[in-house]
Amino acid sequence: MSLWREFFSDPVIFISFSGLAIVIGMCFFYAVFFYIKMVKAEKKRK
Repeated sequence: MSLWREFFSDPVIFISFSGLAIVIGMCFFYAVFFYIKMVKAEKKRK
């Protein structure tokens, strides 16, 4: 069976990987967000 067909036909796999993608996306967003905030705060201090 095709991997894509299995991914979209099994709700457990689909929801698990979709939730994982959302969590990883949020982690990446907040890492970049706080990094930019720290750089701006350091420039403001100097």
